[in-house]
Amino acid sequence: MSGKARVVETFPSARIPSPSGGLPVEVSLIAQLGPGAGNQLFASATTRQQAHADFIDALDEPSAKLAGTDFERGDPTSLYTFAVGAKGHPFHRHAGHRVFTAISGSGGAQLRFSTATLEELDHDPGHFFHRLRHINIPPDCMFTVRFSGETWHQFASLDPGSRHPALFALSCHTNELGGNLPDALKQQVLANEASIPSLTELLPPPVVAWMERELTALRKVPTMTLALNAPPGSLQSALCRTLRSWVGRVRGALSRWRHADGFFAETEARLPVAQLEALPEDTLLRTQLNETYQHEDMFSIRLSDKVLASTSASRVLSALLDGFLENPPTSVSKMMALRNALVRPLGLRTSPLGCPVSSLLATRTDQLFDRRFPVIRQSVDAADRHAQVILGADDKHLRFRSCVGVRLVEGGGVELTLGTRVHCKNLFGHAYIALIERVHRRHVSPTMLRMAAEHAFLRQSAPKKMDLRVLAT
Repeated sequence: MSGKARVVETFPSARIPSPSGGLPVEVSLIAQLGPGAGNQLFASATTRQQAHADFIDALDEPSAKLAGTDFERGDPTSLYTFAVGAKGHPFHRHAGHRVFTAISGSGGAQLRFSTATLEELDHDPGHFFHRLRHINIPPDCMFTVRFSGETWHQFASLDPGSRHPALFALSCHTNELGGNLPDALKQQVLANEASIPSLTELLPPPVVAWMERELTALRKVPTMTLALNAPPGSLQSALCRTLRSWVGRVRGALSRWRHADGFFAETEARLPVAQLEALPEDTLLRTQLNETYQHEDMFSIRLSDKVLASTSASRVLSALLDGFLENPPTSVSKMMALRNALVRPLGLRTSPLGCPVSSLLATRTDQLFDRRFPVIRQSVDAADRHAQVILGADDKHLRFRSCVGVRLVEGGGVELTLGTRVHCKNLFGHAYIALIERVHRRHVSPTMLRMAAEHAFLRQSAPKKMDLRVLAT
């Protein structure tokens, strides 16, 4: 078989027309990854695929359904992963057309397609061979494939003797109901219980038997070869394939040996924190350190929650104080750890909790809010619509007082506040405040208030989340 490579400036592509007028087979190379990347990806991705809840190992094509159909919302699509090893899988077809993106193994992949119809095969199994075409994919390549329903196809390693896997793919079934499905399978699809094996039709046995007798003829199949970076058949291409084959064995083995877990992190909506320009007239903080203070701030959060606003302010305040203890910001905790290490030799007070509320860890019992939080002063109005506590401590270099308050607002709102005053006792205290004031005002206080509020009132997964149904009784 002879052929001449030609240069293309875009994605190298191959196209096999459909004699019946359906969608053609279309294959495009997108990019070539680093040497051995195909085997490495195959090893790691198939390990994760095998752990998936909807993993199925059948027809030499292990697969997992990542996302199913939702016909109630008019969505007939589904998303699968599937893998094909070095031995390939049997020829088969699907009723609906397919679109997938894949990464070839480090030995390359061969895609085999036949557009023969069942009627033609019933008349003469040899029609399968007459309509058969191969498309060769180089090693470690990303490529896309699209073909119509009822197209027979088989994927295998380009060099089966090398034991390199053929490919790992992400497949989109654009219409799970596409094609002429049997009634039983259609009901399975409508129930979102279909899988790649259930949607697969194998080649009729007479055609399989014919192929086994005519193996020598199958070696003369018309073949299109796609390549990136080096022309097919060139010395450069051969050297590249040799390098990728060797590196692929190593990277694939290392990936299987050094299994890496996946991770999941979730960031919830952030409550907006506002800095007040002046202290409220009725805040207890106005009664603290009136003789002199070098720092003053107050931050607030407004919640629109009618259920929360119908409870007592003292109960809401108790939940907020719990939030300070249960959900301190990691960044503030790390800064406190550094600060403690630096000032411990000086004999200064240390605490793992941020200074605005660090006295909540004190052991004194002379005055407790809600019978468990040590405070300097507390206040709850007659209607229990406004509750406040004063926290704080005295140290060698400064004195600080913080006010945590809750106000239930008419119309279904709740206002949470955290304010701080600091009095510097000596020159070191003035230098200390000058050093930390900016980060305290811009990060420490607002972040601590936000994290405490989110823990107490928003996070469904919080272990001690406030039960609003109980508070409303």
